[in-house]
Amino acid sequence: MGKQIWKPGNMVYPLPAVMVSTADKKGNTNILTIAWTGTVCTNPAMVYISVRPERYSYHMIKESGEFVINLTTEELIRATDFCGVRSGKDMDKWKECRLTEGRAVSLEYAPVIEQSPVNIECKVKSVQELGSHHMFLAEVTAVQADEKYMDENGKFELNKTGLLAYSHGEYLGLGKRLGTFGYSVRKKPAGKKKKGGRAGRDE
Repeated sequence: MGKQIWKPGNMVYPLPAVMVSTADKKGNTNILTIAWTGTVCTNPAMVYISVRPERYSYHMIKESGEFVINLTTEELIRATDFCGVRSGKDMDKWKECRLTEGRAVSLEYAPVIEQSPVNIECKVKSVQELGSHHMFLAEVTAVQADEKYMDENGKFELNKTGLLAYSHGEYLGLGKRLGTFGYSVRKKPAGKKKKGGRAGRDE
């Protein structure tokens, strides 16, 4: 069988499904779920989110210049979906989803979601009006990580938090580990030589 040719579209999947928390300068806060987010630079640490201008949170991000990317887990799947299909202009999503506002350590307005294992605090550097979505390019100003996922050596076990992914309209768990970074070129440890005689024979 061959391949069908489709019109141009966004088919880069899977994507992270994250809850973005933000606020305006009057103290009104909201949560929106987006999948169009990612890393753009390591040093300085920079990320982006793309948001439709008609979304309720858009004016908050524009006004305060702040937002928090809150990673989501299987335990947060209902809240993740709810915050993506309901508008904050009609309800208090924090209350409806039983989520807790926490203080960001580097931001003045936007709160973090306490139930999230990782909160990535961001300050907007520029806005690019691309069409259906506007892209907020932001610098990461702080990261909060839940201590309960630290192992005995102080390593943060992010992949044990039950992270969510979003692909073609579906939420997915990450599944089993298939490899680690660089495993395809890593040399295997040399086998131990047997004592005495020629290799592979016992004397």
